[in-house]
Amino acid sequence: MKTHSGAKARFKITGTGKFMHRRIGINNFRGKKRGQTLREMSGRVELSPHFKKRLRVLMPYNGGK
Repeated sequence: MKTHSGAKARFKITGTGKFMHRRIGINNFRGKKRGQTLREMSGRVELSPHFKKRLRVLMPYNGGK
């Protein structure tokens, strides 16, 4: 079974098995946004638990924790 390449690029899995993703909206209209807003949007946040089961199907070797 192959790992989904789109999911592999968009999601990272921590050592404890959490799925992390980038926040949306950081690349468009950056000049309008405050510096504080851009700093808050940087980095990764945990994915909603609702999507974990679906991602485990797309990433069978990494998401099996």
